[in-house]
Amino acid sequence: MSQEQPNNPLHGIKLATILEELFLEYGWEELGEILNINCFKNNPTYKSSLKFLRKTPWARAKVEKLYLEMIN
Repeated sequence: MSQEQPNNPLHGIKLATILEELFLEYGWEELGEILNINCFKNNPTYKSSLKFLRKTPWARAKVEKLYLEMIN
């Protein structure tokens, strides 16, 4: 039996999906400027950015916050 998370707007959305949608909306350069995270500034790729964001909670929180602002 799965537990639902009605108060979590990110429930069920993969980090890869969030990153892809942000990239399509802003591009790497603008993401680097908005969030000030080096993984978007220095030779960014999906793979390297996902790897960094999965290991770095503060950076992931910034990305998730920007995503929520974008969809609202």
